[in-house]
Amino acid sequence: MRAIEITQFGGPEVLQLCERPRPVPKSGEVLIKVHAAGINRPDVFQRTGNYPVPPGASDLPGLEVAGEIVGGDLTGQPFLRGDLVCALVQGGGYAEYCVAPISQCLPVPPGWTALEAASLPETFFTVWSNVFDRAHLSGKETLLVQGGSSGIGVTAIQMAVALGHRVFATAGSEEKCRACEALGAELGINYRTQDFAAVIKDKTGGKGVDVILDMVGGDYLPREINCLADDGRIALIALLGGAKAELDLGQVLRRRLTISGSTLRPRSLAFKAAIAQHLLNTVWPLLTQKKIKPVIFRSFPLEQAADAHTLMESSAHVGKIMLQV
Repeated sequence: MRAIEITQFGGPEVLQLCERPRPVPKSGEVLIKVHAAGINRPDVFQRTGNYPVPPGASDLPGLEVAGEIVGGDLTGQPFLRGDLVCALVQGGGYAEYCVAPISQCLPVPPGWTALEAASLPETFFTVWSNVFDRAHLSGKETLLVQGGSSGIGVTAIQMAVALGHRVFATAGSEEKCRACEALGAELGINYRTQDFAAVIKDKTGGKGVDVILDMVGGDYLPREINCLADDGRIALIALLGGAKAELDLGQVLRRRLTISGSTLRPRSLAFKAAIAQHLLNTVWPLLTQKKIKPVIFRSFPLEQAADAHTLMESSAHVGKIMLQV
């Protein structure tokens, strides 16, 4: 099969087309003929040597795919050969064939193309796990999404709005802020020209937001604490702004604040299977009803994966960048 491999750690040019043996599914796995795969920030980190491959996982990049099930032991399983699915995988998505745990496969929503469905797993699993499972966004609570125009951001905005929450988002340009608002955010805040903490306090009558989804870290954390409501929670999923911060821990104590962090890739099959079930029960009906829509900025042929990574690193996109296989 054709695949994209990381020939050495470095820039996008280290992504090269190669020939690899077709992977063989193990017990509990299916073989998927890949129609499309998503590009995600962790793929960039893996390419630069900053996101180790878990033991036993493919060294090929790619954490989400959509395509046709063409193999695997499907006895007693909810899928059949020929079914179209999207799947969260530990690696190997930049290829013509990929294996995936059956428990991490979800049906392609009715009316969605494989390209659109391939944009779902990584961001939907991540957002559900962090915003709803870890940070417990519920009821009429409010959410601030940092980086609202990213793949994670457009997912978090739409999912939270569809489930009845008031959402704010930050982005790096007026155009991106308006794009966040078009997806349902009450307000897009330009972090280059505005103090997001001050804006949030003003828009919430001084209360602050209940949950913040943060992929920045660094000096954002003390400002986020300032715009959290009492009993507020920060879900930290990336460190694009740095790994160190100076915090007023007195506020954490007095106002019962929670800061949690997680990465999804090394978590167990059982953990990810539970997320898949939550998504199938709660979120997939919203996709079918078109209350959440795909946001794909651009797709590239498989052999142009390096160009896709260049675009990802430019941060010029709104939504997902995809590979058409």
